[in-house]
Formats: sequence, structure tokens, C-alpha cells
Amino acid sequence: MDEIPKDRLSGALRRGAVKKHVAAIHVSGKLTLLQRKLSNVLLLNAYDTLISRSRHQIDARTLCLMIGYNSNDMDTLKQSLRGLAETVAEWDMLDEKGQQEWGVSSLLSYAKLKGGICEYAYSPALAEKLHDPKVFALINLNIQRRFTSGHALALYENCYRFVRTGSTGWWPLDLFRRLMGIDGSSYYETFKHLNAKVIKPAVAEVNKTSNILVSPETRKTGRVVTEIRFRIKDNPQLAILDIDDGEAMRHGPVYARLRHLGVSDRLARQWLKAHGEDQVTAKLDYVETRKNVKSKVGYLSAALDGDFGAEQQRDDIPAPTSARAERLRRILEAVKARTPTQRDADRRLFLSQLQDSAARDDFSRHGWMSPLNAARIAEFWQEMSPGLFDGIEVEAV
Repeated sequence: MDEIPKDRLSGALRRGAVKKHVAAIHVSGKLTLLQRKLSNVLLLNAYDTLISRSRHQIDARTLCLMIGYNSNDMDTLKQSLRGLAETVAEWDMLDEKGQQEWGVSSLLSYAKLKGGICEYAYSPALAEKLHDPKVFALINLNIQRRFTSGHALALYENCYRFVRTGSTGWWPLDLFRRLMGIDGSSYYETFKHLNAKVIKPAVAEVNKTSNILVSPETRKTGRVVTEIRFRIKDNPQLAILDIDDGEAMRHGPVYARLRHLGVSDRLARQWLKAHGEDQVTAKLDYVETRKNVKSKVGYLSAALDGDFGAEQQRDDIPAPTSARAERLRRILEAVKARTPTQRDADRRLFLSQLQDSAARDDFSRHGWMSPLNAARIAEFWQEMSPGLFDGIEVEAV
């Protein structure tokens, strides 16, 4: 729904107004909670190459981990992907020249599962809208995992995209029902039922679970409620909930150094969150002293993933001299080949399997080169990538 009063604005004023507002991309269809979480994870995984690549990949195990779906039930995953391909995304907004633009697209243009890998794509028009931060806001996955209600997550998504303006603007009730995936239900045609079963529970969960607080307001025609909007403000319990989306990181000197080096905003915040400022600083200091490096960003990525640098004053990883060294080399190569989202999921999955605090601390310090967890790490990657260690003699780790 377009909040901008086009009849009162013209020219540059229109362009200025549209830049201040996050235009809504309305998703129609009765998405389940699992499907909503899935769509957000797929978008986050593809985001860095959303425009430059026509197809995206993520392994099915990582996908299940990221949505909190701990199951090998591929039939459920297939059903969820099918639902996204059958779901319509619609937008209606002003472009940069102040011209009205309406568009419609399936949420996914296709998806397939093969060899444990999920491959999928967006239509070019939708990819362009999803990649523009003025149009679409990425949902923090740590927040979405906390939701237990599909209605609450749907409300959060549609409100969070307007967090900078403080209000969703007035929505006709039929549009609101469609956004909640309950259009076509005669039961929810009555506002009393809609309010009691959908609005109040969803508002309560959003306010308890997320980084925003929402409050509904209604407008009537006579005695009948015909429109609804939601006021939005930051949740003061954000720090307590430990779901900071990384905004504070943008004000630190380490973040500034990463950006100056050419690291993207999202990747810089992801590295700081995963490795901490001290480790990123140490690797930055190391990388900046290297000469004849074609891509310092790529080298920094390798330094963080392999945890080499301070203790290894060389531009290459030494050739393996034992089965153990060869196993480690293959693990680091497997890590390097994965996307930032997958690497983050791998780390969290492995950490979740460590019960001993000393083992967790050692992995936090040394990553995949953790000596205390060498055996567990080898078992983990053997399961993640069957055949990874083929040809290596069996050796005690």
C-alpha cells in the first residue's frame, strides 16, 4: 500500500519521499511458519549475489538448521519449497523518477533438490526489488527463529519494513487479511474474531519476541472497522534479548577498517559477530602487511576461516606432511568453498554439539583448527561432506 500523497508532491519532493519510506512488497498466499522462515533464509543466503547471479545454492542440511527444522524429512522441505514457488509477491510503489510501478512475481521462479543441495532462483524483477534496501528490509534470522506463530511472524515482517517511518500506514482490512494469509475465511470477516484470534496474539508475540514494539490502531466507517495500521518503535529489551542486528557494530573502528578495505556491510557485521573485534583486528593487521595480494578481502576471508595469520607469517598454507595435515587442509578448503551464511551455520551447528566449556572456548579461539576438537571436527566434516577424506590413511587424531 502506497503511503506517499502523490497528489500533493511532485518532482524532487516525490523522489525524496520515496527514499525515506520502505515500500512494502506484499506476499499473498497462506504461507506456513516454516515457509516464512524458509523464504527469509533463502533470501539472506542469496543476498550478496542477488543481482549478479541468476541461480543460488545452499545445502539442505544448512537450510534446515537455519530455519530451526531439525529433520531429515525431505518431503516437508519439498512441500515448503513448492509453496514458495506457488506464492505471489506483489509491489506497488513510486520509482526513482516518481512514476508509479506495479509488478507481480512468484516468490521463487524455481527450486530443485539434488545431491543434498537446494538450488533456486528469483525472477530478475523481484531480485532487483529485494536487493534494494529502500524497498525491502532483511529479517534478522536470530529473531525469526524465536517465533512460534505464523501470524506473528507475518505481522513482524510487514511491520519491520516500515520501522524507519514509525507506522505501516492505513491498510484496508481485506489487505491485512491477505497479508496474514487468512483471506477467504468467513470466520475472520468479523472483526471481533479477527482481533481476538489473530491481531491480539500476534501483537503480543511480536512485542515479546522481537526488536520492535507494535500497537494497532483502527479506523471505522460508521460502526464498522474498515482499516488498521500499526505504530512501530524500537523494543527497549533488545539488549536483554541478545538479538542485536549489528547496527551498533557500524559505529566501531574495526567496522570502519573493514569497509575501507572493501568488505560489504553485511559481511563486515557477520565477521565481527562470528569472530569478535580482537580476532578481526589481528587478522586485519596481518593482511594489511601482506604484499602482492590480489584480493585483500579474499585473503582476509581465508585468514578468518582458516585462522592463520598472527602465528603464520607466510602467504600460503604449508604443504601437508601427514595424514592429519592433509585432513586439515581439506577441511579448510571445504570451509572456504561455502558461502558466508553456510559458514555461520556450520559454526553454530558444531558449537551446538559441544557440551564441554573448554572445548567450546577452544573452538571459539581457534575455529576449525582447534586442537582440542580435532577429532570432533574431522567427524563433523566427514558427515557434512561424505568422501572428503577419501585416500587419506586412517590415523588417530
